[in-house]
Amino acid sequence: MKTRTSCPYCGTGCGVTVERTADGRYTVSGDKARPANRGRLCSKGIALAETLSEDRRLLYPEIAGQRVSWYQAIDHVSRVLQETIDEHGYDSVAFYVSGQLLTEDYYVINKLVKGWFGTANIDASSHMGMASSIVAHHRAWGSDVVPGCYQDLESADLVVMVGSNLARCHPVIHQRILAEKQRRPELFLVVIDPRCTATADQADLHLSIQSDGDSLLFNGLLAYLADHDKLDKAYIEHHVSGLGDTLQAIADMSLQQLAERLGIGQQQLETFYRRFANTPATVTLYAQGVNQSESGSDKVSAIINCHLATGRIGKPGMGPFSLSGQANSMGEREVGGLTTMLAAHMEFSDPRHRDRAQRFWDSPRIASDPDSCALGLFKAITDGRIKAVWILGANPVDSLPDADSIRTALQSCPHVIVSEVAESTDTLACATVRLPALPWGEKDGTVTNSERCISRQRALRRPHGEARADWWAVSQVACRMGFRSGFNYASAADIFREHARLSGSCHGTSRSFDISACASLSDEDYQNLAPFYWPWRDGPAPEQAVRFFANGHYFTPDRKARMIPVNAARPGNRDLTKHYPLRLNSGRTRDQWQTMTRTGYSARLSGYPAEPFLAMHPHDAMSHGIRDADIVTMRSPHGAVLLRALLSEQQRPGQVFSSMHWTDEFASQARINSLIGSSVDPSSCQPAYKSQAVSLQRLDAASHGYAMLRHKPDTSLFADIEYWAMTPVTGGWQIEFASLQDSRELDTNLAMRLTKSMQPCCIEPLSCLDHAIGMRRMAVFEQDRLQFLLFTSESPVPVSRSWSAAQFEALWNERSTRWRLLAGRPGMDQSDTGTDACS
Repeated sequence: MKTRTSCPYCGTGCGVTVERTADGRYTVSGDKARPANRGRLCSKGIALAETLSEDRRLLYPEIAGQRVSWYQAIDHVSRVLQETIDEHGYDSVAFYVSGQLLTEDYYVINKLVKGWFGTANIDASSHMGMASSIVAHHRAWGSDVVPGCYQDLESADLVVMVGSNLARCHPVIHQRILAEKQRRPELFLVVIDPRCTATADQADLHLSIQSDGDSLLFNGLLAYLADHDKLDKAYIEHHVSGLGDTLQAIADMSLQQLAERLGIGQQQLETFYRRFANTPATVTLYAQGVNQSESGSDKVSAIINCHLATGRIGKPGMGPFSLSGQANSMGEREVGGLTTMLAAHMEFSDPRHRDRAQRFWDSPRIASDPDSCALGLFKAITDGRIKAVWILGANPVDSLPDADSIRTALQSCPHVIVSEVAESTDTLACATVRLPALPWGEKDGTVTNSERCISRQRALRRPHGEARADWWAVSQVACRMGFRSGFNYASAADIFREHARLSGSCHGTSRSFDISACASLSDEDYQNLAPFYWPWRDGPAPEQAVRFFANGHYFTPDRKARMIPVNAARPGNRDLTKHYPLRLNSGRTRDQWQTMTRTGYSARLSGYPAEPFLAMHPHDAMSHGIRDADIVTMRSPHGAVLLRALLSEQQRPGQVFSSMHWTDEFASQARINSLIGSSVDPSSCQPAYKSQAVSLQRLDAASHGYAMLRHKPDTSLFADIEYWAMTPVTGGWQIEFASLQDSRELDTNLAMRLTKSMQPCCIEPLSCLDHAIGMRRMAVFEQDRLQFLLFTSESPVPVSRSWSAAQFEALWNERSTRWRLLAGRPGMDQSDTGTDACS
């Protein structure tokens, strides 16, 4: 049986085809009919079948750690929320949701919070990634609209990628661009990023500008365009306002001065400016590296200004293009899932919109003002103003900045309700109520990708255990609280039809989002719904992606786009000190996703990198006494982490990089967001994840270790070991260690604890001490299978990880050959395949 559905990872919106074989296994391939990917998949998409395991699932509701029925859980949650509201008011209850939910989930949650509770105490992880783009979109054209589509990438003659390691974070989009580059070598690719990334490696021009230099760069571009008579004066006259004020706000400096401030060569800068000026078909792609900044909104506005001033918008191969980070960040915005907006792109600031939403929902009240964003929401929990919070599909203890304070807030909150798929996350550990949610593979609903394409996510199988859809759980609680008239849904299709009706209820107002053509879909039509681009107001679904603003009409009162004056802050070392002399840029790696609750259990996705790492330039390493592969303590004023040093000349001196994926479940102390401060963009309230001042110190470890086990060990076994990190391998788990204990003590402790934790079996141990290099080696077998492998040493353990990890699959029935395993590398007659670097 084949099912066509959507990939649940980034905002690209890839289609996948899943086939279940006769023996119950699943195979995944790219859907060639899906417009976003045309059959392509990245490494995470290819490995989706590995995430369908029933192991480590939260399958039953729990209250205070005790299993209960759904009836008891719904009764408890509804009573807790009602009692909290009765005693402290509606603003004492809050929700925090995720870009991993489906649109139908978001719609129900947003409707309950804003329409029945009458509060805006709801925010989402999309605020952490997209809020600055949303603000800039509204400022420029009066609505949260991405004007272009992926087809523009193949129609452009110049593609500028800003603040995005596209090859790692949106691999399929990058593949599309490279395929077009191969077909048309004249297509010019520019990457603007302080780091020399995999994306920069494929570019014609890489501008390694100073961190937070984007506004200055694009302000300079606008000045260059004006000075060289490259503005589209006719377009500006008829369709754009604010050019004069915008140009006046730009600092007057020469190209040489500008290049020096940006930290790049003048020739590079001139090449970029000249290429942009002379290439009408230009697309500028930007993502979290632009948004996640104290000046993120201004950065996006500076980019948009250059496109408006040249009339490069709404036409094939032209336009600014915001890439969303999560699968349904766009759908979240469509239903008002953020604290700053109402459903269907309606605005808090417009009383007509508030009235229409309340009348449509027939709700007892309506939220009248935007509330604080996620960081403010959790501060209100800390302050005791919020007494009950419901978290759905998110792991804020790891994903939000100043993450230790988020954990403290939840630990102090009387009622923490968490809807989760996994049985163990760092946030779930703070929950008073645990509700089993549906994972990808069991969910049914819709998602919207970065180019406004709405697609179906279809269930592959029936729910396991007592896991239920998030919209169902929220609706049941709403009904139990007396709101049955608004939440008596029978299916996701019911919710989608209502969402579509609401989107069409504001005809005559200046709004972009409208899918009212879907309001009368039958259940069968919904099940078979093909991908389509909004808006879709009536008639058959649009066959091609519809670009906005081709006619020069915008969603502002005068129908003109607005250029926004941007006073670019000087990039560089404004917040660095002698105690915190380096700048941390955090981000994603290719094979892991968010906080690893899904990808962290895939052996295929965990091989590279297999540890939390810190990439730094060799000059910075030398000045701090750090060698390659050392364990490093990285500190900020907010916390500290332990990471493996990775020396790389691709890092800009003075800046370091680490991934944000690792959690307490997989490493001893690697939650990167515990270092990130709570500084935000004043316009969007989006945190500055990319520019934290930090210090480094080498951990003077006395011993190191590497172990392999058949089962995932309890992390409490390593409580007195400073550094450890674990990842799955085929057939088991591998763990790296570093400790202040001497190697003999580490060896004794690990050997005793790990063998004790093994399942009772008839074990055959094998061990030796390599005096030449001071390494202890131990292996444990059961019959012809390896069960446990341990190496300890005074220095980093020199064994082949890839070869050792593969030995769980080997047969060791000849006892005389087992000594070979203790070498930690293949013999002369064998090859070491190493770690796959790409898929």
